[in-house]
Amino acid sequence: MNSIPEIKPEQSLELLKQLHILTRDGKLNQDSRRKLKQVYHLYQFIEPLLAEVMAARGDLTLVDHGAGKSYLGFILYDLFLKGHDHGQVFGIETRAELVEKSRELAQRLSFARLSLLNLSVEDSIGSAQLPSQVDIVTALHACDTATDDAIRFALHKKAQFIVLVPCCQAEVAAVLRRHKSESLAQTPLTEIWRHPIHTREFGSQITNVLRCLLLEAHGYQLTVTELVGWEHSMKNELIIARRGNTPRGNARERLGRILHELNLQDLQARFDY
Repeated sequence: MNSIPEIKPEQSLELLKQLHILTRDGKLNQDSRRKLKQVYHLYQFIEPLLAEVMAARGDLTLVDHGAGKSYLGFILYDLFLKGHDHGQVFGIETRAELVEKSRELAQRLSFARLSLLNLSVEDSIGSAQLPSQVDIVTALHACDTATDDAIRFALHKKAQFIVLVPCCQAEVAAVLRRHKSESLAQTPLTEIWRHPIHTREFGSQITNVLRCLLLEAHGYQLTVTELVGWEHSMKNELIIARRGNTPRGNARERLGRILHELNLQDLQARFDY
C-alpha cells in the first residue's frame, strides 16, 4: 500500500520506480518530488479534458509531442486510461534510444494503448502511424520551434484541445538580434529588447503572444496561466486551447501588425497557416 502522501493512491509504484521518480527502495528524493509535483499539477489541468472527450465520444486519442522519457504519457495512461476500455496515447520523440526504452517499459507494464513513435514533430504531421484526427495534443517543454510544429500538427488534426508548456524559445530572439540596428532607427520600442537579457526574455514572451493569436485566428478559446510556482520551474507558462466555432476576427491581422512593428517579418511563414 502506498504510504507516501505525495503519490496518488491509484498510482502504480512500479511505474514510478521505472521512471526513476521513486528510488528502488520506494523513496522519493527532493528532485523527484519536484518533478512529480509538476507532472501531477499538469494532470489536474488535463484530466478534465480527457474526461470531457471520453464522456462525449466513449473514446479518445491524445498525442504528446517532444515526449522525452514519456513521463506524461505514462502518467496519463496510469491515472486515467487504464481505468477505461478505450483510448490511445501516442508519444512522439526524436531520440531513438528513449523511444525504445519507453516501448520496453510500456510492454512490461501491459500499457497496450500507449504507442511511442520515433518521429520529429514536423514529420508526425503527415505520418501514417497516426490517425487523421486526434482529440488532444500536448507539448510539455518541447524546445523552441517544436512547440510551433506541435501547434501546426494540432491544427492539421483538428484537435479539440491543445495543452502547451513552451520552452527554449530562441528563434524570435535571434530575429530580434539580427535586425536590432535597423529597428533602433525605426522605433523607440526597440528599447524593450536592446539589452541581451531583455532580448531573450522579450523574445520568449512575444513568441507565446504570437502563438496565442494564431490559435485564436483558428477559432480556439484560450486559458493562459502558470503551471507551477516559479520556485519549481522558470519554463512555467501553460497555454490551454479549446477548439470553438468562432475565430477571433482581428487575431490574424494583429499578428501581422506585431510582426511588422517589431521587424519580425522573417517569421511570417511560421505563423502563416
